[in-house]
Amino acid sequence: MDTLKRRHFATTINQQQFSKSGYEQVPLDPIDFDENGKLYKPLRLPENKVILAFWQQYNDILIPAFFTVLSFWTRFYLISYSSFVVWDEAHFGKFGSHYLKREFYFDVHPPLGKMLVGLAGLLAGYNGSFEFGSGEPYPADVNYAFMRIFFASFGAWMVPLAYFTAIELDFSQHAVILATLMVLLDTAYLCISRFILLDSMLLFFTFTTLFFLTKFHNQRYNSFSIDWWLWLILTGMSIGCVTSVKWVGLFVTALVGLYTIEDLWDKFGDLSMPKTVYLKHWIARIVCLIILPIQIYMLCFAIHFAILHRSGPGDAQMSSLFQAGLHGNNFYGNPIDLAYGSKFTLKNMGYGGGLLHSHVQTYPSGSKQQQVTCYHHRDANNDWFIKKIREESEENEEENNSTDVEFVKHNDVVRLVHSSTGRNLHSHQVNAPVTKSQFEVSCYGNKKLGDQNDYWIIEVIDDLLENTPRIRAMTTRLRFRHKILGCYLRAANAVLPQWGFKQIEVTCDKKNNPSDSFTHWNVEHHWNDKLPPGGSSHYRTLFLHDFWHLNVAMYTSNNALIPDPDKEDILASHPLQWPLLQVGIRICGWDDKAVKYYLLGNPIVWWSGTASLVMFVFLFVWHLIRRQRQFHDFSQAQWTHFLYVGKICLIGWLLHFMPFFIMGRVTYLHHYFPALYFSILMCAFVLDHLTSSCNQITKHIVFGISYLAVILVFWYFKDIAFGFDYPSSELKGRQWVSSWNLVD
Repeated sequence: MDTLKRRHFATTINQQQFSKSGYEQVPLDPIDFDENGKLYKPLRLPENKVILAFWQQYNDILIPAFFTVLSFWTRFYLISYSSFVVWDEAHFGKFGSHYLKREFYFDVHPPLGKMLVGLAGLLAGYNGSFEFGSGEPYPADVNYAFMRIFFASFGAWMVPLAYFTAIELDFSQHAVILATLMVLLDTAYLCISRFILLDSMLLFFTFTTLFFLTKFHNQRYNSFSIDWWLWLILTGMSIGCVTSVKWVGLFVTALVGLYTIEDLWDKFGDLSMPKTVYLKHWIARIVCLIILPIQIYMLCFAIHFAILHRSGPGDAQMSSLFQAGLHGNNFYGNPIDLAYGSKFTLKNMGYGGGLLHSHVQTYPSGSKQQQVTCYHHRDANNDWFIKKIREESEENEEENNSTDVEFVKHNDVVRLVHSSTGRNLHSHQVNAPVTKSQFEVSCYGNKKLGDQNDYWIIEVIDDLLENTPRIRAMTTRLRFRHKILGCYLRAANAVLPQWGFKQIEVTCDKKNNPSDSFTHWNVEHHWNDKLPPGGSSHYRTLFLHDFWHLNVAMYTSNNALIPDPDKEDILASHPLQWPLLQVGIRICGWDDKAVKYYLLGNPIVWWSGTASLVMFVFLFVWHLIRRQRQFHDFSQAQWTHFLYVGKICLIGWLLHFMPFFIMGRVTYLHHYFPALYFSILMCAFVLDHLTSSCNQITKHIVFGISYLAVILVFWYFKDIAFGFDYPSSELKGRQWVSSWNLVD
């Protein structure tokens, strides 16, 4: 039989055989056979079987790709629907404007997230001129939609991160999809990601930190390999980023720290490990998880200082020397030496210290004299005159018009006269309003009326430039000792109630503690027409000093954000209300025709997450008791995995939730969002555990019902996240909890 006949025969026979076996007959190219009629490559499968084979080969790519596309769609959909400044866009948009205008500002959060706000504005072509007033419409030249998309991207990447983290935690395919679906379709995550806020970045870096940690954990048997180093370094970098957005990032940092301590403790018990190798593990973690994050955190502040080189609204939070280095201030006009009759401002040198301040309002109790406070913003009420005591000089026009200049020196007894009200800085044996152990400081009298309680002795501590008995602007550290009482003028960041406008309490401290920086002051602004300007070129400060000073000021101001008993904050909530989703937040105006958003989580996601945390505790105790009674439901490897995932989720949740109970500051629903992620992972894990012994059909049914519940509830509540412009009364059916204020 010649070659052509052999090929034809083989083709016919093979087609008949495959036809009998149920496959369709596919015309074959003779070149698929050799001279003996043998097939070089297999016949094509039917279309439905080709699709199945393709899915089986690429589902590990197709599934996360599908969720990622869906995540970006949900985050970007109708993102420009509201053309007004929504909620905290008023704050963070304004901070972005300061970066674009290079103006120094102050805020309680680290700078990375706000620098990214500035970057988003820069990429959007925004010039920084808009004030971002709350509820104001965006002007045509502000591409707010692009800026929102920039931050929504961080929220979108949370979904694939959740998917791959669940895989690294060794969840089943069902549980992986459930965790991903819960992150994708939580209305709170969706809503918070669609505006110019820091929360999407905080959550994104929290997710990356946990993902990198789980990747590193799975390399534990390949110590010091390239992958091991890669995931350890990325974990450290992510820690540096998350803490540089908000200090809440310290909670996930603590989780990494606890994991590391346990890991090193386990290795300490491995007697087969050489001591040099164990030491290398310590060094690797110190470098990657401590030094590297600190360097990233400090680098963010270095960039922050480099960008904001112009004088701005946050100057007063920083030291006088720092302010002298900013462009646009008028420190160059400061006369160097303080003289009698000079007008000046006094800056407290304690960390977070403000400017000595007074205003016409009086204390509601105590002496009921004029209030004296510390204030962190520029104000004419910060200005004071330095005068001689009455016994040494008659206060009249002739003295003011005199051309003689007498400089203020160490140990001089002086009066400090408030520029706006003409009253004297005063102290007496009356308890301070907040710090009862110290004396009250007030303003009292006028040019004619007063007593020796208006007299203060100046004590020079030192000068940064030279040893001199004179008082020099910005460089001389000094204290004010009350002539009669012997106490020291002090401002230690105690916050006055609302009647004191939440400003810093100023007291007279009975203790003589020379090292107490809160009793240290320096002259900041200085005006005297009789003296020449001193220039500011010789004023220099150090980065580490500025870095530390700003962080202490942030900490102090953050602690000052306490609930006001005299004022109801309708947005605030208590941490106990969060796990059961008892509160939501109206983040915009609630007029019938306005586009409205309500910050509220998907009830199924939140309630099931909280329930799973409780369920895990019961499961852990149950299995622990059974193991004690020698019932081994798991292999040792399965038990170890159960404990590992449980500790990651439960401790991660506790670290992100419990601290808010001991914080004095006001709390809001969005503070729970990082903790929510750990409850979502716990939910998927617990359901996976409970169905581990079930057959595949049962698992399909259980998880299918879970998927359907998350999807349907999301669809029912989707309008509160995407925005709605109809009357809120139409949401009455969604008022599942009476404490939700969805409906007027």
